[in-house]
Amino acid sequence: MAGLINFEDEEEVRDYLANLHVEYSYQCFKEKDPEGCQRLADYLDAVKKDFQAAARVLRDNCEAHGHGESCYKLGAYQAIGKGGLDLDLKAAYKSFLKSCEKGGKKSVNACHNVGLLAHDGRVNDDDKPDPVAARDYYTKACDGNFAPSCFNLSVIYLQGAPGVPKDMNRALKYSLKGCELGHIWACANASRMYKLGDGIEKNDAKAEDLKNRAKQLHKEQKEASSSLTFGE
Repeated sequence: MAGLINFEDEEEVRDYLANLHVEYSYQCFKEKDPEGCQRLADYLDAVKKDFQAAARVLRDNCEAHGHGESCYKLGAYQAIGKGGLDLDLKAAYKSFLKSCEKGGKKSVNACHNVGLLAHDGRVNDDDKPDPVAARDYYTKACDGNFAPSCFNLSVIYLQGAPGVPKDMNRALKYSLKGCELGHIWACANASRMYKLGDGIEKNDAKAEDLKNRAKQLHKEQKEASSSLTFGE
């Protein structure tokens, strides 16, 4: 499909998308290419809005080929009951776990979701939260620079939990890393800890710097959301 596409020409765009469908289907079903199957699933989801077909491709690509991105997306479908799949958090947990352990584009997101579900507890045999597992998978995602996991880690260490003793130094460490990665509440937590001397040495200057960083991030996010313009 060489050449430039005139996206203002409806017929040309329609032909282009139809050709993509054929190409990705061939890659997936004939060439047995896991990347082609992922492209086909994304096409079915985003372009065709055929979520049931997308779910079938994702399930096969995850289970047969162990494709990390497909496992992640399958988990997202299972978590909300999309594409004709039953809402099944335990199945979603297993899919996210496969993606987390496989590595790839969505592995840190998947590790974070494993942490969330372990923390929630409903996927566990006793229906109780497992903060130790949550900590381990948040750590893996935070090590991959996933800011929400760094923040969640800081909260676990700030409060303490069964199997995870309260540790203010680690709480600060992960709050600071989350802040560096752009997480507003991580900045706010670190600022508060320095302001109060909460388990660490009090430092008003650092507290003020972190508070200003949180304010700046909030301002940037507001400006970014208000400047989104579609159709340009």
